[in-house]
Amino acid sequence: MTVLTIEGLRIMIGSVPILRGVDLKIDRNRVHGLVGESGAGKTMVGKAIINALPDAARITGGAIRFDGRDLIAMSVRERRRLLGRSIAMILQNPMTALNPVIRIGEQMADILAYHLEVSRRAAAERAAEMLAAVHIREPGRVLRLYPHEISGGMCQRVAIALAFACEPQLIVADEPTTALDVTVQYRVLRLLKEMQGRTQSAVLFVTHDLGVVAKVCDDVSVMFAGRIVESAPVADLFAYPRHAYTAALLAATPRYDLPASTLRPIPEALRARLWQEAFADDRIAGRV
Repeated sequence: MTVLTIEGLRIMIGSVPILRGVDLKIDRNRVHGLVGESGAGKTMVGKAIINALPDAARITGGAIRFDGRDLIAMSVRERRRLLGRSIAMILQNPMTALNPVIRIGEQMADILAYHLEVSRRAAAERAAEMLAAVHIREPGRVLRLYPHEISGGMCQRVAIALAFACEPQLIVADEPTTALDVTVQYRVLRLLKEMQGRTQSAVLFVTHDLGVVAKVCDDVSVMFAGRIVESAPVADLFAYPRHAYTAALLAATPRYDLPASTLRPIPEALRARLWQEAFADDRIAGRV
């Protein structure tokens, strides 16, 4: 069952095209990786889904259909009711994802009481249950703390607990391990996969790391210059990349089982050709 469908999504900032006709499908109970180098447009796709685009950005075409309804056509009030309850997000930096001047328990209870329409007491109990579910010891004590009183890894566990608390149909995870050290990254990724399996939510996992995609994703789409150049199940894409950029990206990924001398940077000629194709498409369509 498809939870989210993006059709021909185009976004511009000023006169600069950022997304150039993105098509994407995310299925229930699947983790879909969205991968590409910096500037490819990955995060912009996630922000468009949750209605958090920069003020200067505007959607100039396409549709984002969630459960059959076009998110772009919804009113602000309708969309706000979905966010947090049916669509949740895990942000990139765990230390800024939470309000620094409000205790963790109060933040979680406010959000859960609003979206689940339960009493503050029931919301507080649900918050404690979710902290225990993400393997935080002494959840009652942690709920009384401020975000700066816990580590970055624990902040990210709190963010994951909040995202999954309402058992949403879709979670957008925007590079949720980038700000964490390697050992904490592994634990957070394992926890994210565990929670996703428990709730059967669909997850859009935005990342630049193909190694992370191999560990946690079921499907993957590769982006370059605001376009998706290839989509496939993870095993198929890693074994048989069809697009030249995908093959180059895989070749540029460090591997523990191969010597460093086999690492090859993405050819500049390939990158230049793909940019030329993207700009040519824009000129033909009259967007630049």
